[in-house]
Amino acid sequence: MERQRLDKWLWHARVVKARTSAAALVEAGHVRVNGVREKAPGHAVKIGDVVTVGLDNSVRVLKVVAFAERRGDATAARVLYEDLRDRQ
Repeated sequence: MERQRLDKWLWHARVVKARTSAAALVEAGHVRVNGVREKAPGHAVKIGDVVTVGLDNSVRVLKVVAFAERRGDATAARVLYEDLRDRQ
């Protein structure tokens, strides 16, 4: 798999609890891909993209490093991204 829908990736990475919540978050303009605001939940993300999510008075900056076929537990979700905020 080379690309995945943005809403599906956010859900698989456990940024949100439901895929519909991921789609709503994107449509509301709270997600940026490589610094560009994205409003289409079906936008394809690829490995190396940086996804910035404004969520609950915080901002998460995540680099896409993998995709998943299915949504797993928190440990499985953690391997899908590199948290760029941890570097600081």
